[in-house]
Amino acid sequence: MIDEQKLVAAAQGGDLPAFNQLVLHYQGLAYNVAYRVMGTQDGAADATQDAFLKAYKGLHSFRGGHFKSWLLRIVTNTCYDHLRALKRRPTTDLEDLLVDPDHSWRVLDPAEGPAEHAERLELGDLLQWAIAQLPPDQRAVVVLSDIQGLSYEEISEVMDTSLGTVKSRLSRARAKLRHSLQARQELLPPQYRLTDGFPS
Repeated sequence: MIDEQKLVAAAQGGDLPAFNQLVLHYQGLAYNVAYRVMGTQDGAADATQDAFLKAYKGLHSFRGGHFKSWLLRIVTNTCYDHLRALKRRPTTDLEDLLVDPDHSWRVLDPAEGPAEHAERLELGDLLQWAIAQLPPDQRAVVVLSDIQGLSYEEISEVMDTSLGTVKSRLSRARAKLRHSLQARQELLPPQYRLTDGFPS
């Protein structure tokens, strides 16, 4: 367990090793959020690197509170910037179409059989596709809530917006996800298919 306040204070005083400890502590979380928002490994890596650089340069603006929320706000805003840039110059990297072994639904669970593992991978890929169809603000809120498990209050802090806005964005995002998944029910593992709607 790190002494976050002490490390932040030291980093604000110019202690680079202290900031590096914060980076090591939060890099997995930052990358996973960026990956879900960006949708590609390279995009997530670039956004994460840029976000930590911005965080280091902007440490003087951190006035206390939850460092994690402050950092994730920088990560999500950096992702928005990168997505806007990609709209201006869209590219497709062949590597982004390949299997990514580093994400939770791809980790082999010893209790799973091969069929269950294959189904989980299939569902995970379909969910990532559906998340990628959302507008960036809805994509971020559903990632922070339903994948990272942040509370409404934490998401409100990360996204610098009201609780009501968080709840409405999340409601709209979940509705769009259900619609996207219903439209592709033939790709869902059999137990997730419903004739009268996808479970909420």
